[in-house]
Amino acid sequence: MIMPLEQLIEYDGNSYELSVAVTRRAYQLAVIRGPEVDKNNGKVVSLATRQVFSKQVEYKILE
Repeated sequence: MIMPLEQLIEYDGNSYELSVAVTRRAYQLAVIRGPEVDKNNGKVVSLATRQVFSKQVEYKILE
C-alpha cells in the first residue's frame, strides 16, 4: 500500500491539523503493532494517512 498522494494534493483543510492527526495515529499504530500494520509492511504513516482520509479514524480539536 502506498501513500494516498492524490488525496493529499486535493486536501483543502488545515494541513497542520491533518499532520498532527496522522502523526498521532501513526504513533498509536506503531505501539499497537496489529495485523493491519503487518499487512502494510510496517508502514504506519501511510496506513495512518489512509485511515484519516477514509474517516476510518476521526479526530477533533480539543480546546
